[in-house]
Amino acid sequence: MKTMIKCGKLFAGKDGSVQENVAVVIDGNRIEAVIPQAQAAGFEGNVIDLGDRFVMPGLIDTHLHTAYDGQPGCMDTQFNWLAGDFAFMSMVNAKKDLMAGFTTVRDEGSYGFVDVSLRNAINEGIVDGPRMFVSGRPLGTTGGHSDSHMNPDITGVTTMGLISDGVDGAMRNARYTLKYGADQIKLMATGGVMSVGDEPGAPDFTYEEMKAAIDVANSRGRLSSAHAHGAVGIKNAIRAGITSIEHGMMMDEECIDMMVEHGTYLVPTIVAAYKIVENGDSLPQEAVEKAKKCLENHGRNLERCREKGVKIAFGTDAGTYYNFHGTQTCEFGLMQKYGKFSVAESLLAATKTASELLRWNDRIGSVEAGKLADIVAFNESPFDDISTMERCSFVMKDGVVYKNI
Repeated sequence: MKTMIKCGKLFAGKDGSVQENVAVVIDGNRIEAVIPQAQAAGFEGNVIDLGDRFVMPGLIDTHLHTAYDGQPGCMDTQFNWLAGDFAFMSMVNAKKDLMAGFTTVRDEGSYGFVDVSLRNAINEGIVDGPRMFVSGRPLGTTGGHSDSHMNPDITGVTTMGLISDGVDGAMRNARYTLKYGADQIKLMATGGVMSVGDEPGAPDFTYEEMKAAIDVANSRGRLSSAHAHGAVGIKNAIRAGITSIEHGMMMDEECIDMMVEHGTYLVPTIVAAYKIVENGDSLPQEAVEKAKKCLENHGRNLERCREKGVKIAFGTDAGTYYNFHGTQTCEFGLMQKYGKFSVAESLLAATKTASELLRWNDRIGSVEAGKLADIVAFNESPFDDISTMERCSFVMKDGVVYKNI
């Protein structure tokens, strides 16, 4: 039986416009037509009345970590949890993301390929969750962002990262990651905020190492992403052919120009640093100071990125300290505050542009005929109050309603 959704206001995700009194006709898990409600008179089938709500495509978060829950000690779980513990945590977090309106997410690094298993379980209908695009275990360097700093006599897997020193190591681990089902290669191009003993601005991988890993991804038609704060690491990643720069909080003007020239996407994840600074009294001071340094010029840089036409996709790094799954929609408000994004720009970043980054824009990212029936709704319009994005009231994924309150 077909389903029709009556939309009071519809942001279709194709441009910045909002339509009124529109009907979306769904056949199975696909959108069949988007028509004026007047043309839908006499429709025979299931009717969902969202006439008093703001309707839009399912949201896409292109940077999060389902294995981590945002608690202050969440990263320490790598030292004492079993793979099964991470699996159960990932299931819970993914469900929270779905209920917040994210019908598609990109997991930017997990422990023990748990994200691959979760993606498969969701696809097979074993558990509920968003559509997942996964990285498996990210590639890092000795002493870099994804390495541990445990006693050197402690051996074995003590971190999510695959230590990938040298061209051969980078190439081998890129192949290894894809072998076990990752959709893309994730590289830790610079130091980070939550890691110990490194600097966000310092490069970890060399250009040659990154190019070796990215060439493996490209040879298989896969994407690549780089955790990168500092300008040198960002430029190395762009020159090596990276698909997207994650964070980019310490970029310079040349980085921006290079992203425009190469068509490189940027995923800003403002909320990740913001939450660490906001809750600094209860977190390691090293992380807090690094977050402050990263956030210092992020807004100004994002404004320049917008002005110059960098392709910016929505992502939050949910799972990092105090950045809880299901609450990461506060990133929309932060995009206004730090980058002066318009409402339409931020919504498009989480729909159209995000789908293009994942190369899934043939199936998601907009409400139009032929696309998957991923549709969410809010009781108020974000054009009146951006904080309404934090209160999703309706979620449909693949034509199935998961939330309607």
